[in-house]
Amino acid sequence: MSVSRRALMMGGLSALCLSLTGCYTVGLPDQPPLPDETFDYELAYAARKDGDFELPAINYKSFDRRFWRQVVDYKSGERPGTVVVDPYNAFLYWILTPSKALRYGVGVGKAGFAWSGDAQIRVKREWPIWRPPLEMIERKPALMKYWENGFEPGLKNPLGARAMDLWQGSRDTLYRIHGTNDPASIGKNVSSGCIRMWHQDVIDLFSRVPLRTKVVVLGKQEEAS
Repeated sequence: MSVSRRALMMGGLSALCLSLTGCYTVGLPDQPPLPDETFDYELAYAARKDGDFELPAINYKSFDRRFWRQVVDYKSGERPGTVVVDPYNAFLYWILTPSKALRYGVGVGKAGFAWSGDAQIRVKREWPIWRPPLEMIERKPALMKYWENGFEPGLKNPLGARAMDLWQGSRDTLYRIHGTNDPASIGKNVSSGCIRMWHQDVIDLFSRVPLRTKVVVLGKQEEAS
């Protein structure tokens, strides 16, 4: 039975069956099927309406294929359902089994290298308001105007279409997995920001991961091979 058909039969949960490792089902119900050999990238990265906003198409063919959304071989000691961020190779992995993961390309700012370790997704926001961190305001005082009321949701908002806020215990780390108003930044180290994804990809991830999902941000010595 194909992965996509089985996913539909199991209520949309992502299911991946491997002969040696068995079947694993992870994530939220009614999520989209996993990408497979018949996956339609033109449709996945096409222009689309999301809420009140019109998302532009992603010119994905201008990027290295490794940054396209795809299921890959990936050995991890983390449990299925965990998100692993490798900022040094510009990848985000959503663990499916001990040997498979759904991988997305990401862009990483200086803030994305500022810490490593474990966190949880404690807040998920659609078309979020953005308030610049105080450290960013110190570097760019003109951003102070967004501190009180925030930058309104929309395509120009630095957080883009979705944001997933990372917490450690009761503390908001102020680091986010979020969309981007600069699609060309995927696969690159950019001047500011945390972990950024194409709108279509962050919406896809958002539809899969529940609150309290564990997120592991790798340090330099741990970067994936």
